[in-house]
Amino acid sequence: MNNVLEVSGLRVTRGRTAILRGVDWRIGAGENWVILGANGCGKTSLLKALTGFLSPTAGAFSVLGRRYGATDWRELRLQIGVVTSAFAAAIPAAEVALDTVISGKFAQLDLWARTTRADRAAALRLLRTLGVARLAEREWIHLSQGERQRVLIARALMARPRLLILDEPCAGLDPVAREHFLRGIERLARRRGAPALVLVTHHVEEITPAFSHALLLRAGRVVTAGPCERVLTSANLTKTFGAPLRLARRGRRYRIELNVT
Repeated sequence: MNNVLEVSGLRVTRGRTAILRGVDWRIGAGENWVILGANGCGKTSLLKALTGFLSPTAGAFSVLGRRYGATDWRELRLQIGVVTSAFAAAIPAAEVALDTVISGKFAQLDLWARTTRADRAAALRLLRTLGVARLAEREWIHLSQGERQRVLIARALMARPRLLILDEPCAGLDPVAREHFLRGIERLARRRGAPALVLVTHHVEEITPAFSHALLLRAGRVVTAGPCERVLTSANLTKTFGAPLRLARRGRRYRIELNVT
């Protein structure tokens, strides 16, 4: 079986600025990954490169066995679901949640394609899976931030992607909304046929048991990558964030403290 994702020597430079510096990364079948790093470490640029919105300077990568540069990336994007707050501004205020979800089937923002009864039934099932079926006819403007994030996940799943990227999905959520959201991700990960998940975050507290592997970035370089049990250590996080950090674990969740003496 092909790996979900393979990245080799990926480099992105713009002018004299090196944004990504020789990134190697692989997502195998059955793996869910966290990308962890400080602001400016290259997380967003890596995502843009993988989704075809940022052309690499060197290196190679493939998604689902299809190599960038030798495949129609517009078609392949339908197999890569992306949940990002950047989409929010493009969704019409009066669009109801069900239509927002259906728009994911067509990779549209502001749904205009003709839809079917089957489309509406599929979208409602996804909203139900994420615990927000009650929002189906609610307008976007009247959704809370946490509700919007769940609707955007349902939207991303509408095209039945093999890879789902969650780009800082907890930004702007209060602690209670964040925990409800993360529990929803756990339920999604346990579903039969669920896509491979990639969570982009600054916060180890958001790493739930669903995530098996971690990629740590600093200044466009990979600090380390591999199973969470091996990669998530105080020493690695100190190197990643450039500050003395102490990692602790409570149950199956992580927390971090600044180690100042």
